[in-house]
Amino acid sequence: MTQALALGINRRTLYSLRDEGVINCVTRGVFRLSSLPPLSNPDLVTVALRVPKAVVCLVSALSHHGATTQIPSAVHVALPRGTKKPQLDYPPIQVLQLTGVALTMGVDVVDLDGVPVRIYNLAKTVVDCFRFRNRVGTEVAIEALKEAVQRRGISPAELLKYARACKLESIMIPYLEAV
Repeated sequence: MTQALALGINRRTLYSLRDEGVINCVTRGVFRLSSLPPLSNPDLVTVALRVPKAVVCLVSALSHHGATTQIPSAVHVALPRGTKKPQLDYPPIQVLQLTGVALTMGVDVVDLDGVPVRIYNLAKTVVDCFRFRNRVGTEVAIEALKEAVQRRGISPAELLKYARACKLESIMIPYLEAV
């Protein structure tokens, strides 16, 4: 909606295009041409469009990387501390408020359906799962660690780099030794 208004397209024109079936409403304020193929990941695309500062994290990032058997019940996002929680009709979101390197380190920008989506890389995501193991569960964190090291080729040194930056080295070393 914001982009269309900036280009001089009237709200009534958008709504009439919606009513005629030319465009579909993905969520409030986000429209898409009906003739386009379905979105491959509509939840992440919607969050990226509606909350541009958000970084996809935890189980949502693990799911994107194919490193978990869990199905996220909400899109997990990290935002700068003090940011007001976004109000979205859909999809449900869970917000982590982070600062410093915990927020900025390990952010990749991936293109999903033509939309740039900010998401943590797999190594940073695994470390975050250990940091927030009370929220996602220790089993999820251990599963992610095993998947990252054994199947995805993430080195323990890379994991320790993120663990040191997030002050989790002492927590992660025993799990890395076990894996």
